[in-house]
Amino acid sequence: MPRSPGFTLLELLITLAIGAVLLTLAVPAFTSLVLDSRLTSAVNRFVHGMYVARHEALKSGADVALCRSSSGRQCIQAGRWETGFIVFVNRDQDDPPRVDSGEPILQVEGRLPAGAILANRNAFVFRPWGRSVNGTLTFCDRRGNPSARAVVVSYTGRPRATSAGEANGSVKCPA
Repeated sequence: MPRSPGFTLLELLITLAIGAVLLTLAVPAFTSLVLDSRLTSAVNRFVHGMYVARHEALKSGADVALCRSSSGRQCIQAGRWETGFIVFVNRDQDDPPRVDSGEPILQVEGRLPAGAILANRNAFVFRPWGRSVNGTLTFCDRRGNPSARAVVVSYTGRPRATSAGEANGSVKCPA
């Protein structure tokens, strides 16, 4: 009697076992890829906001602030950076920065995909002449220090992104 087309139970089990092994090897790598992508996205959104602020400060001759915001309309002094931020022209130079009537909001960023974003400043102010506010934003996820990233802002207002490996251990996530 000729064999009917199809798979035997043994062939099916071997194929499923090979598939399970490959899936077990691929999931951690894919998870790492997704987490790296989220950190990179958050870092790039901040760096873009800082370049917008720096450019507008030079163009308009007024202070431009980048501050955390959960509403997209006003700065918040306490809270978390991962809830979002705004960039606006701070014509009256109030400190802490506050959006007043007639001060245009240039950029609004909503919730950021990174795990935790820590900063040593409540806001970053970019000035057309003189010293801008320098500082560091640290981006962390569940992997901790080895995968942390940072954006360092110089006194000239120029941001640069760095990873934990490039920073010789100075980029630290909370324990």
